[in-house]
Amino acid sequence: MPTLTCISPIDGSVYAERQTQELAEIEALLAKAREAQDAWKRRPLAERVAVVEKAVAALEGLNQDVVVELAHQMGRPVRYGGEIGGVKERAAYMASIADDALAPVVQEDSDAFRRYLAREPVGIVFVIAPWNYPYMTAINTIVPALIAGNAVALKHATQTLVVGERLEQAFRMGGLPEGLFVNLRLTHDMTSELIGARQFGFVNFTGSVNGGKAIERAAAGTFTGVGLELGGKDPGYVRTDANLNAAVDTLMDGAMYNAGQCCCGIERIYVHDSLFDAFVEKSKALVETYQLGNPLEEATTLGPMAHVRFADEVRAQVSEAVAAGAKQIVDQAKFPAQAKGAAYLAPQILVDVDHSMRVMKDESFGPVVGIIPVKDDDEAIGLMNDSQFGLTASIWTQDADAVAAIGAEIETGTVFMNRADYLDPALCWTGCKDTGRGASLSVLGFHSVTRPKSYHLKKH
Repeated sequence: MPTLTCISPIDGSVYAERQTQELAEIEALLAKAREAQDAWKRRPLAERVAVVEKAVAALEGLNQDVVVELAHQMGRPVRYGGEIGGVKERAAYMASIADDALAPVVQEDSDAFRRYLAREPVGIVFVIAPWNYPYMTAINTIVPALIAGNAVALKHATQTLVVGERLEQAFRMGGLPEGLFVNLRLTHDMTSELIGARQFGFVNFTGSVNGGKAIERAAAGTFTGVGLELGGKDPGYVRTDANLNAAVDTLMDGAMYNAGQCCCGIERIYVHDSLFDAFVEKSKALVETYQLGNPLEEATTLGPMAHVRFADEVRAQVSEAVAAGAKQIVDQAKFPAQAKGAAYLAPQILVDVDHSMRVMKDESFGPVVGIIPVKDDDEAIGLMNDSQFGLTASIWTQDADAVAAIGAEIETGTVFMNRADYLDPALCWTGCKDTGRGASLSVLGFHSVTRPKSYHLKKH
């Protein structure tokens, strides 16, 4: 069977290797999951919630090891403490709304009729998780799926092989019935084959646009529900009345944190021309304070990208932009660790950019951002919408009414005012255009992993 290999971005060494599973083994595991799910869905909701909460607590207990494992697998500095804070916030919120989100919606309960809309689990929810936020992105679907009474099959990215095993361990420690959570080791072809064979009631995929297309092709004709969170090129817009220092701090963090490898990271910024020079100057000064280096060292604020091919794509986009007239602002000499090459990439800010350049159109998913001056809201709206993607948009101003009006014109899934790169579990996580389809978290997250069922009961 093929071998899945995680190459550590720290030094290019092999960090983890796992053999893929035989198809017969996977089918047996999924059959066991269906059997376990039939009993699980009949347990009281409060019991299901309690088990999930215990599993999250167990994961927190493993966090000291998890943080180091993440640094080895995808390069995030240990100083940031991993993802357990976000995992706990999202899991707690989904647990808190479960009663209301899953409760029947009663239309009539009279002497003559009882009419109501119920929600039922879909069976096995298949989560195909990415490497960039390997715990939080997976938890977004795993938690509501289990609370709603489903079984879960998880296929994690090869870059974060160990994460699937840790999640399986945590749910076992939390008391989840055996067989209900299945960690699968699959090739892309095996994944498509299982989806095409109707092995799952719902498929949630987070990854590339091409990956999303492959999932849709695999599911075609099966009528299996599919949720897709794909690429992004999220914009920030700084209006003339913005708090400049706050805008710089948050937008640069949104662009550079996690080596720029964030689904909703800021990849392009439009600044009112009255603030443009000051914004660029302050951004340069801030970014040049970052410490690029080994993510296992506490002083490091910016680790390597997860894989050398990701870093090479960013290098190519920057080189092409510079050849076309863009100007690099950040002094690369301040980042000696970049001399290591490979996955280590210094942050960069580009000006004199335009939308003919790939760095302003294609997903970069790295520590680079382009900044363009604009004269007014209309110009900013036009540029923000000039993208094949639509996940989030960050607007900086003191005028909430203006944000509401601008937001109504932007083709995006979430509109932020004076913040960026955050996922609010009370609001659904969704996108449009090539960013994909579907919704996770919020009450809509429960709707994704359940199906509606109508009851029309005539009493006489």
